[in-house]
Amino acid sequence: MATESRQLPDLQQSAPPARISLTRAGVTRSAKAIRILHDGREQLFQAEVTCAVDLNPEQKGVHMSRFEETINQAIDEVVLGEALHVEALAETIARRVVASQDALRSEVTIDASYPLEKTTPVTGVRTQETYGLIGIAAVGPASSRRAVGVSAQGMNACPCAQELIRAQASDALADDGFDDDEIERIVRLVPVATHNQRARATLLVGVPDGRDVPAETLLEIAEDSMSSEIYEVLKRPDEQYVVDRAHRRPRFVEDSVREMVRSVVERFPDLPDGAFVRAHQENFETIHTHDVEAERSGSLGEIRRELAEGEPSPHHVTLSEWLSGKEAQTTDELG
Repeated sequence: MATESRQLPDLQQSAPPARISLTRAGVTRSAKAIRILHDGREQLFQAEVTCAVDLNPEQKGVHMSRFEETINQAIDEVVLGEALHVEALAETIARRVVASQDALRSEVTIDASYPLEKTTPVTGVRTQETYGLIGIAAVGPASSRRAVGVSAQGMNACPCAQELIRAQASDALADDGFDDDEIERIVRLVPVATHNQRARATLLVGVPDGRDVPAETLLEIAEDSMSSEIYEVLKRPDEQYVVDRAHRRPRFVEDSVREMVRSVVERFPDLPDGAFVRAHQENFETIHTHDVEAERSGSLGEIRRELAEGEPSPHHVTLSEWLSGKEAQTTDELG
């Protein structure tokens, strides 16, 4: 006689020993292949997906396997277009997770590697460069928010060391008999040495009304915020161009962040004040054993006011606040 299968209890839905709500619970770094329509055909690109929900104090745990099922179903059905709206895929997954987990809120982040064919600046050699593409979405009971971002490698030339070398060169030229006008002309025409740092710029923009922000424009802003863009393949004339360009545009890590933020304000004048910006720059040092970084986050409104009035904002809206819609409340509390 066959034994009837027993109905196992749903442990995840049972009450936890400590009735405490959790800010987030879910899966992280889930490796996936997403489909992007590129050059007229679908191509697969590597991505990592992080997916989490808020957990109420009466629920012991989430159904982890449902995250993977939901992510896989959404990826199978959604093909990103040439406009690279990876945040739309993140929102699709977040909505489905809310339903499958019976959750009040879900947050999804997709980090994808995106190859882009470019040509070198002088010789026009075709080269494939890899950039980061970021999509973030948060879906709650009555609202959703999403943000799109990019990351790009580049090169920064240190302004501080360059000033030291410029002063040294000026003194040496003066000792050799050059007058002040000649010295000024020489140091203006000849790129002055400094130490270089390979760097990575990351720029994220979110809009509360869901309008599209082109990832390609963000990529242009991120690359231009550094002293120079870099390439996988460089012929000698290209190498000369990159080194010369970098040394004529020396920038601190802080300069790159400010350039990104200012460029977002200038290139997206129609975005509402409630839009969100986060710019992060990391420089990988060559003459120190440490690395350096800088970041600015905030609403576009507070950044516009800073640029117009020159006074620092009393509070910088964070990504977490913006995704949860709490930035307006924070601004009101600060008066």
